[in-house]
Amino acid sequence: MEKETENQIRELQLLEQNLQNILMQKQAFQMELSETENALEELSKSNDEAFKIVGNIMLKYSKENLLKDLKQKKDLISLRLKSLDSQEKSLAETSENLRKKVLSKIKQD
Repeated sequence: MEKETENQIRELQLLEQNLQNILMQKQAFQMELSETENALEELSKSNDEAFKIVGNIMLKYSKENLLKDLKQKKDLISLRLKSLDSQEKSLAETSENLRKKVLSKIKQD
């Protein structure tokens, strides 16, 4: 096998690893987004009393401030997910193109 083909295979493996890492990050953010949305829903149903966990203690917190914080967190997570989607698309496309190149070279040999 040519040296160039071997390098392309290594590059393809790295791309696949990066893609897996992005998918894992995306999954973690999706879980966090789901938890945040659930917290927002529960908080909107509750009375005016709300609490926030800070470190190992629970503090009384205004419902309005907590809602604001959770909405900002949701927006930030959504933005990160969009960024990861974009990265995933780009890496998947690059990976697929490289895979086609490598397979065609291997078939030629």
